[in-house]
Amino acid sequence: MTSNHRRNLSRFAMLSIVTAVAVFGLKLLAWWVTGSVGLLSDALESIVNVIAAVGAFVALRVAAKPPDQRHNFGHTKAEYFSAVFEGVLIVVAAVIIVVTAVDRLINPRELEEVGLGLGISVGATVLNAVVAWILISAGRKHRSLTLEADGKHLMTDVWTTVGVVVGVFLVAWTGWLPLDPLIAIAVAVNIMVVGTQLVWRSGAGLMDSALPAEQRNAINDVLDRHRADGIVFHDIRTREAGHQRFVQLHMLVPGDWSVQHAHDLTEVVEDDLHAAVPDLNITTHLEPVNDPRAYEDWRLE
Repeated sequence: MTSNHRRNLSRFAMLSIVTAVAVFGLKLLAWWVTGSVGLLSDALESIVNVIAAVGAFVALRVAAKPPDQRHNFGHTKAEYFSAVFEGVLIVVAAVIIVVTAVDRLINPRELEEVGLGLGISVGATVLNAVVAWILISAGRKHRSLTLEADGKHLMTDVWTTVGVVVGVFLVAWTGWLPLDPLIAIAVAVNIMVVGTQLVWRSGAGLMDSALPAEQRNAINDVLDRHRADGIVFHDIRTREAGHQRFVQLHMLVPGDWSVQHAHDLTEVVEDDLHAAVPDLNITTHLEPVNDPRAYEDWRLE
C-alpha cells in the first residue's frame, strides 16, 4: 500500500473531526436546555472526541510518511501513539464526569425541557453512529488501528448516549433526581473501561507483540509446503507496526547448493508469504542445513 494511499486515510479522520465538533455542539445544547448532568457527561466525552479526532488526523499523516534516514522502517507506529493518547483522554473524561456527577448527587436539580433535549441528543447519536460505522469499516479494510480506535470510541459514545437518554427519560418519568447523576457515573465507568482497553492494545503494538494467530498460521502453512521439499525453517519471529507486518526467519538449504539456486528458492518462498499475508516485510537469513551452527536460535524465554 503506497504512502499516498495511506495519507488519503486522513480524510476519514477529517470526517471524524467535523462530526465530533457538530456532535459536541448538539450535546452541549441538549445539556443547556435540560440541565441534566447525564447529558453534560455525554457532552464532555464529546470534547474528548474532538481532541482524539485531531490526534488521529495527525497520526495518520505521520504514519503515511515513507522510510527515511532517521526512521529506516517507516513511521507506522505513530498510529499506536494516537490510540494511546485517545485512550488516556477517554479515562480523563471519565474522571471529569464522575466529579460532576457526584456534585449533582449531593446537590440535586430539577430537569427542564426534557423532550427537546432528548430529541437533540438522539439526533447527535444517529450522526455519531453513521460516522462510527464508516471509520470502523475503513480501519478494518486498511488495517488502521487509529481509524478503528476512533470509530470504536464514537460507537461507545453512541451507546453512552443511548444510556443517558434512557436515564434522563426515566428521571422525567419517575421524578427521582438522583437517577441522573447515578447514570452519569455508570457512563463514566463504561468509558473508563474502553479507554483502558485502547491503551492496552496500543501498548502491545509499541512492545512489538507477535502477529495475531491467524497471520502466524498463514505463515506456517506456507513454510510447511516448502518443508515438504526438505527445506528447514527456524527462529521465526513476527511483529506488526500499524498496518505493516514483519517476519524474520532462518532458511536452511543444502550446503552444496549454488548461491543462485538458494536465492531463487528464497524468492519463491517470499512470494508465497507475500501472497498469504498482505503488507508483510520479510527478512530471510540463508544458512547451510548441514552446519550445526545454523540451528542456533536467539534466546526466547
